[in-house]
Amino acid sequence: MNAMKTAKTFALTALALPLSLGLAACNNGDEGEAALDGEPVAEVAAPEGQAWSEIAEITDRNGYLVGNPDAPIKLLEYGSLTCPGCAAFSQQASESLMTDYVDSGRVSFEFRSFAIHGPIDLALTRLIDCGAPAQAVPLADQIWANLPTIMQPVQQNAAQLDQALTLPEDQRFVAFAEGAGLLDFFASRGISRDQARACLADAERLNELAEFSDSYGTEDEIAGTPTFFVNGQQVDANGWNSIEATLQRAGARDE
Repeated sequence: MNAMKTAKTFALTALALPLSLGLAACNNGDEGEAALDGEPVAEVAAPEGQAWSEIAEITDRNGYLVGNPDAPIKLLEYGSLTCPGCAAFSQQASESLMTDYVDSGRVSFEFRSFAIHGPIDLALTRLIDCGAPAQAVPLADQIWANLPTIMQPVQQNAAQLDQALTLPEDQRFVAFAEGAGLLDFFASRGISRDQARACLADAERLNELAEFSDSYGTEDEIAGTPTFFVNGQQVDANGWNSIEATLQRAGARDE
């Protein structure tokens, strides 16, 4: 990430990044847990008729925050939608994280999409961003659950997709997503083809997403994915067992 492109170049040109770019920036180890101790925190009831895991908002850093916005324990993930390590964490964690922790009102979960692997990451980020905020994290989980299927046509059709990125800025990501088969994938998960096309034609929003992604590397100094923080402290781990233990140590537990 030491030579990241400017956000405008990243979003609105062909990106000059090969579609076969490897995933070396992913962290795949499970290196332990942070020493973050807290007293047990009481559960907080969700608004009547809702579960906290159904409530979401977009933060001022363009994260997708799920759960009680005032939760005393805040879990933050910087992740890439094309990162196998992020996919592994999603598969390990998503059900328990939402049911046992977010729904308790004790823990909120924020996901920031760090689009470090070129146009496919940016297109996927725009597509999870296309619906209501509550759809974003479930859609990210669906991407990670189907990552090999999503990446196969991206690798197979690399020349076609590179050509799509030479089109005018309001057409390039629409054509890219069509060539990658993304419109069908999202249409079956609640984002219609017309809705997806409109989102992908919005060059201003794509540029904004790219600027936020750029800032995660330059301002937040995030060098790889997934990277986790609990209450602002980086956790030296990326497996669910260690993250769960850190949440419990921070107070997400009964007396």
